[in-house]
Amino acid sequence: MADAPAAPPANPPLSLFLCGDVMTGRGIDQLLPQPSRPHLYEPDVTDARDYVRLAERDSGPIARPVGFDYVWGEARAEIDRRAPQLRLVNLETAITTAEDAWPGKGIHDRMHPANIGVLTAARIDGCVLANNHVLDWGRAGLAETLCVLRAAGIRTAGAGADEDEAAAPAIFDTPAGRVLLFAAAHGSSGVPRDWGAARGHAGVWLLDEISARGAEPIARRIAAHRRAGDTVIVSLHWGGNWGYDIGRNERACAHALIEASADLVHGHSSHHARGFEVHRGRLILYGGGDFINDYEGIGGHEADRTAPARSARRPPWGHAAVLGRPDASGYRGDITVAWFAHLQDGRLHELALVPFQSRQLTLRRASARDTGWLLQTLNRECRLFGVQLAAADDGSLRLAATS
Repeated sequence: MADAPAAPPANPPLSLFLCGDVMTGRGIDQLLPQPSRPHLYEPDVTDARDYVRLAERDSGPIARPVGFDYVWGEARAEIDRRAPQLRLVNLETAITTAEDAWPGKGIHDRMHPANIGVLTAARIDGCVLANNHVLDWGRAGLAETLCVLRAAGIRTAGAGADEDEAAAPAIFDTPAGRVLLFAAAHGSSGVPRDWGAARGHAGVWLLDEISARGAEPIARRIAAHRRAGDTVIVSLHWGGNWGYDIGRNERACAHALIEASADLVHGHSSHHARGFEVHRGRLILYGGGDFINDYEGIGGHEADRTAPARSARRPPWGHAAVLGRPDASGYRGDITVAWFAHLQDGRLHELALVPFQSRQLTLRRASARDTGWLLQTLNRECRLFGVQLAAADDGSLRLAATS
């Protein structure tokens, strides 16, 4: 009797670096070799350099200009050491010299195009643009952002010249096969309704609702683009800046995407890392947390993007968070997380979280105490999902168990 045919070999594993919001505008931009004009239109802060001064007040002087790799700090070496095949971030900054500040919007983030090296220094492969800052400087600012990123060899998803371009996936060829990155946003994250892309109208890909039904437009796009052997990542900008609770509708939306052949859901908008789960073997990050921003010195929970200046004007009660302790609401705005995921044929094979602390507007490895705080916090939030992390000898947190 002839031997049964051998099963086809599995694709090589896919290794990813993911993080939440990367904001390279405003105070960060002012550190870089070619800062934008510093004027702002916030209620109490009119000069972007004030955000650098706030950080210096808490952490000490920062020599300027800094190199393009400065804001990544020790995170860049860690990313390089782990050598992920793809490096994906949510870029919450327009890259433009445009002066069309979106009227009525409290925050306007931008980075000068000459500072694109801050992204190429970390060898970022793809930027999600479906968020509440990419049109801060108007549609001309969005067009320039897209042009600058593409000229730098960085692919984009979630925004474009019209709805079809905004909803189209960024496509990456990797040793593990093709990877499709779709990105969309929901108004709960602060995206103005007028920013929605439409026929002949530039903007971001906006979802009408966060629910199983709300996932259907993405599911249709996946079905139209996916080929056998592809890995599909769906990146969602959803929800508010603060809060650990993960609602029933969020879970229903994420589960519907997995059931529609997404392999990983990459959620962001919250300033802090939220819980995550593994559904049908696929990873769902409900909130990656801020990774790079200029909020240092503002405080903790009250340092909301919609009103950072108000917090900055008085000694913030959340100041303890900057100094390494949770604020009164249990948040740590200074702790950021690099997520490293290995997928095998779409299924989660390995997950490591590496925590950093933002000081002097650069990232340093978090202390053992701070890492322990993050471990305790995420395990508390992930218990509902049957997921637990464990501390590893290298200072990372690793997926320990799923049920």
